[in-house]
Amino acid sequence: MKKIWIINEYAGSIYHGMEYRHYYLGRELVKRGYKVYIISASYSHLFINQPKINKSFEMKNLDGINYLWVKVPEYNHSHDKKRILKWLTFTLKTYFSLPIDLLEEPDIIIVSPMATFPIISGYKWAKKFNAKLIYEVKDIWPLTLIELGGYSPNHPFIKLMEWFEKFAYKKADRVVSVLPYAYKHMEKQGMNVRKFVYIPNGICLEDYKEIENAPKEVLEKFPKNKFIVIYAGTFGKANALEHLIKAGELLKSYEDIHFVLVGKGIEETKLKNLAKELNLKNISFLPPVSKGQVQDLLKRSDICYIGWRMKNIYKYGISANKIFDYMYSEKPILHSFSGKGDLVKNANCGISVESENPKAIAEGILKLYKMNKKKREILGKNGKNYLLKYHTYKAIADKFEEIFQ
Repeated sequence: MKKIWIINEYAGSIYHGMEYRHYYLGRELVKRGYKVYIISASYSHLFINQPKINKSFEMKNLDGINYLWVKVPEYNHSHDKKRILKWLTFTLKTYFSLPIDLLEEPDIIIVSPMATFPIISGYKWAKKFNAKLIYEVKDIWPLTLIELGGYSPNHPFIKLMEWFEKFAYKKADRVVSVLPYAYKHMEKQGMNVRKFVYIPNGICLEDYKEIENAPKEVLEKFPKNKFIVIYAGTFGKANALEHLIKAGELLKSYEDIHFVLVGKGIEETKLKNLAKELNLKNISFLPPVSKGQVQDLLKRSDICYIGWRMKNIYKYGISANKIFDYMYSEKPILHSFSGKGDLVKNANCGISVESENPKAIAEGILKLYKMNKKKREILGKNGKNYLLKYHTYKAIADKFEEIFQ
């Protein structure tokens, strides 16, 4: 039985909240006879339910996966500077004081951080146990902080993260990314391109067997007898939702087109104020619902929307989980995106328009609005078929098993 360590300070579960990737991957690998240990932090701003941890390290078994929770400092929100203390604490603890007596010697170590520091821990233990070292990149850090966070590439902390990034590309046996063209950046940073493997995000089909009804108080606010354009997810800066609202202003003469934004995030107040300033009656904001209930709202809608910033970083690709939720719903997707690796184009499941362009977004909505309903249904079915072929956790685990050899 091969033993796998996954080091990711943001690894959650269906019981705690995002991120789900390693929980689902771990569950699939356990089914195949692997012993899986996920080493994660005791606190994450992405968790809905924080794990209850009293000691410096605590082991819990969740659905056959052994979670080793590492006690770290808490912080208030994603932009809180205390978050840096969490990164450093997690790295130092996993490097200097990892309780080996609670873990079995690994055959494979997957390091999948946000900030790049934990690679040093993974490298240390891979050397000690002669384990295969896999470095996984979900977002390219520190480039993401430079492009989306506005940090200077010459900032000392950015330079430090970059040193660890280059170290990871050099020392890892394989480098995995959910971004199909990430290798173009990694090669510039010194990686041998033959190490690279693209393994995308995806869905666990078991989660979609039973669609839950959204709460009554949410459904009461959901517009009736309208052509619904829905966004369901985080209201963050990266989602560029102000451009969807401005598209709503351009389409306000179409009385039966209505926009529904479901979720929360740091941009929520700003977005609500913008809709108020524009005096828009065709936009509704609804609170977040559970993963199972999202499908209920998507099924009641006509178009699913996702948008991105006009940023250079997206030339390496994207892998947003909400796209997969949208594909599963069999609804056409309006994708405001100007990068590479466009999943909506690849799957032929909707329309893609220029990012940060309200006029183009409005035109895309009108094109789908005026489209024959049968054609919209075909686009929706294309998305689901593509999802089931390439983006289930069975397919993802198959790809990981190939590089475990």
